[in-house]
Amino acid sequence: MTHMEISITVPTATLLKRQSTRAAVIAAAAVLVSAPYASAATQQASSKPVVADVRTLAALDFTAGDSPENIAVNPDNSLTVSTLGGHTAAGERPALLRIDPSGRTTVIVAGQQGDAFSGIAVGRDGTTYYNVASDDVSRAGVWKLPPVGAPRRVAALPTDGLPNGLALDPAGRTLYATDSTKGTVWAVPASGGKATPWLTDPALAPDPSIPFGSNGVRFHRGAVWVSNTAKGTLLRIPVTATGAPGRIHTVAGGLTGVDDFNFLSDRSDVVFAALNGVNQVAVVHPDGTTETVLTASDGLASPTSIAVRGNRLYITDAGFAEPHDAKVQRGTVNPAVLNCGPAS
Repeated sequence: MTHMEISITVPTATLLKRQSTRAAVIAAAAVLVSAPYASAATQQASSKPVVADVRTLAALDFTAGDSPENIAVNPDNSLTVSTLGGHTAAGERPALLRIDPSGRTTVIVAGQQGDAFSGIAVGRDGTTYYNVASDDVSRAGVWKLPPVGAPRRVAALPTDGLPNGLALDPAGRTLYATDSTKGTVWAVPASGGKATPWLTDPALAPDPSIPFGSNGVRFHRGAVWVSNTAKGTLLRIPVTATGAPGRIHTVAGGLTGVDDFNFLSDRSDVVFAALNGVNQVAVVHPDGTTETVLTASDGLASPTSIAVRGNRLYITDAGFAEPHDAKVQRGTVNPAVLNCGPAS
């Protein structure tokens, strides 16, 4: 077991503030069920399920702080899952978990009380990058865990922000981290260095009633894609030849309570999106139309993120609502039902 051990005493007031902030944000996301959104055209559900055979791969302990936040598939087909840490004054620590295909779970990094682990990205060499949200200036930022060795911080991020999603470009040189409260995407050198604001824009910003804007992020087909929870949107931002952001394009709206998302494949623009606020997983088609493919009846319990490998779909369920059914689910995707040709 690898531990990120940095000894520090966290004042109780600070600890509760950090824990209650995330809880309040999730509660706000649930309210989005009734919030007014610009509606996207919605397709009728397919006669055959897009995702079938959904079952629990690994059950987690919400009371021990194991609310899963993000997920990545490793080169060996195991999963790395981040957890948020404590929900009580006891202050359980966040962690990175390794889950093998049989569901066996191992802690590979243990964080500090009062912190939270959020977005994850995995490099081709198996290096895991992850965000740490912390009130401590020595810990807040983007960290890396090499295949062999101890974790270290790659870049610092502001303690008054909320780092959330994390993506790595195909060259393995630049990490993109969303800040949900600052409406910013940070660019971070994967080898280590200073984080710089890559893009700050109203399209990424939170809403006065929902203080949670830019959330999930993926680098896909020459663009940075970002979800905005407050606005219920999925955005595509081309990366120019100089590495700067191009014009923001709204791919879809009306994604109530959208959290993280992922693509059917590296060659497809079909998106699977976790709608935390309404306990759904939706498919977003390249033309912006959406369809609901999974609901609470499939066992969803505050879905926070999605990973896809081949025809396998993985979902993290944070279990914020009673009975706090925190877990990782696995299902089977039927691409033929999506009519996914080369243009999709």
